Amino acid sequence: MRRVGDGTIATMPSLLRCRRPVTIALVALAALPMFAAPAVIPLTLPSGKVLQVEVMVKDEDRAMGLMFRPSLAQDRGMLFLFEQPEFHGIWMKNCRFPIDILWLDEARTVVHVADSVPPCTAEPCPVYQPLRKAAYVVELNAGQARREKAVVGSSVLFTLPR
Repeated sequence: MRRVGDGTIATMPSLLRCRRPVTIALVALAALPMFAAPAVIPLTLPSGKVLQVEVMVKDEDRAMGLMFRPSLAQDRGMLFLFEQPEFHGIWMKNCRFPIDILWLDEARTVVHVADSVPPCTAEPCPVYQPLRKAAYVVELNAGQARREKAVVGSSVLFTLPR
């Protein structure tokens, strides 16, 4: 049960009948007894700047990404791991700020960059894809890729948690 805005109490089934995706996502998260936060590791950009990045391994974590977050600190980022190199698409559904997206191959070399990708404002949301297959995707604040010299052919360094 949960108290709703008008002071009444709603049960989980009545909340799930709500058609708002945000409400459903929040209810689903609240219903989990305990979920582990993604690992955070250091990632070094070509300029030498080190970011602390959340490592997204599970499908549900990759799907959530930066959704609903108000911002991303300048020293933070997100690293998506994939089982196989592929043309992994990224969208900006329910994101609130623009980002740069780096696609990396298995050697952690930048194979594609999407600069200042805006939040999605129309349905369906555009999907951004690399021109070459990638094993990793890094999300940064808009403008950070250029400032930190993350261009096609440059290397990004990180050690994955075990």
